Amino acid sequence: MTIKLHDTLAREKRDFVPADPKRVTMYVCGPTVYNYAHIGNFRPVVVFDVLYRLLRHVYGAEHVVYARNVTDVDDKINKKAADEGVGIKVITDRYLAAYHQDADALGALRPNLEPKATDHIGAILEMIGQLVDRGAAYAAEGHVLFDTQAFPDYGQLSGRDLDDMIAGARVEVAPYKRHPADFVLWKPSKANEPEWEGPWGPGRPGWHIECSAMIEKQLGRTIDIHAGGIDLAFPHHENELAQSRCAHGTPVLANYWLHNGFLDMSGEKMSKSLGNVIIPHELLETTPGEVIRWALLSGHYRQPLDWTPELVEQSRKALDRLYGALRRAKTVEAAAGGPSDEVVAALSDDLNTPLAVSGFFEISSAIEKAVTAGDEAAIAAAKGRLLASAGLLGFLQADPDAWFEGDASDDLKAQVEDLLARRVEARKAKDWTAADAIRAELDALGVVVMDGPAGATWRMKD
Repeated sequence: MTIKLHDTLAREKRDFVPADPKRVTMYVCGPTVYNYAHIGNFRPVVVFDVLYRLLRHVYGAEHVVYARNVTDVDDKINKKAADEGVGIKVITDRYLAAYHQDADALGALRPNLEPKATDHIGAILEMIGQLVDRGAAYAAEGHVLFDTQAFPDYGQLSGRDLDDMIAGARVEVAPYKRHPADFVLWKPSKANEPEWEGPWGPGRPGWHIECSAMIEKQLGRTIDIHAGGIDLAFPHHENELAQSRCAHGTPVLANYWLHNGFLDMSGEKMSKSLGNVIIPHELLETTPGEVIRWALLSGHYRQPLDWTPELVEQSRKALDRLYGALRRAKTVEAAAGGPSDEVVAALSDDLNTPLAVSGFFEISSAIEKAVTAGDEAAIAAAKGRLLASAGLLGFLQADPDAWFEGDASDDLKAQVEDLLARRVEARKAKDWTAADAIRAELDALGVVVMDGPAGATWRMKD
């Protein structure tokens, strides 16, 4: 099945054809590790994890190389370290560990490669030197800057001309720049900031050159896919593209550029000043990672996504329904097999996750019907298809009983099951008063009862 991806540079969906099917390469811009990442930071993590899983499914896990960088030298990192009176590595190690913990909880597979900027200073200096030698960069007052006028295709990715980009972006005004849009490749460090020796004086790299150098060293001069949030298209990805092409004299940096849309908070931009910033590290204390993952994949990745409490609740209910089907079929072993063709087709059409997850419910309905009919062969086949299909998107990874019961004790489980059985009898007898009283008792125990066509299931409240 052919994968189609929307290429930002081409402005259209294109058939995905890797340069080498035996080594499919993908680079995604990763975190700047100075604090806990917010929910918007995790949208590309989850979205491009689905792409990674799809590529592995189509080309084989051993043939896909996924790199996600870590920015571990930055103004915000320096400030955090100075405020705490520690070295930058203390800060970056702490928040990278938290990032890993959160990404794992959201079901994201670890990338094959996770290059750090500080491990690539030599490669960065080498690339800057190439740019200077080729006349695409110049030294000025201890800085080295990229000369945007030396690259006629500058603005190609974002689709804006140079004047428009300057008008629409905050650019650093400096007297040593040849043009206002020129950006820093190397700059002097301030007092007590980390610095490295370079041909143009001691200092540290600019943000954009870090990614270009890491891509070259880890994946090659030209890669198949470069991905990230739409906020990175300009200036970050625009600048990466310009640097890499000028340094290497290549026609492209990436054959496909993918960008996910913004995440808004109940119709507003996420902002610390508005107090609406959601931190998954905190949200995970009350909400399962799969619920957050479902919410992040509930809309098409290229469109904006409105994060609301209702979205989280809908996501929980959707997963409850699927886990409920698996729970009712738990005595039957799932048959071996792959994901449904419909789910694979949806993902292959530019990662249409809303369509893909809709296919899960058709399969879960087949499980419910087979359970009602007592058809174990049909249960096994549908269960295997559901698990394989959901697994392609990173869902249904928990044990169904554990999903609903959480850390409930054996005594509490027995009490709940007894109350549910009594409620069934009361409803059969049409003793609605008794049934409602039992439900209220369950509610007081922190239990959510979910009535369905195959009976009632329950879970502990978040």
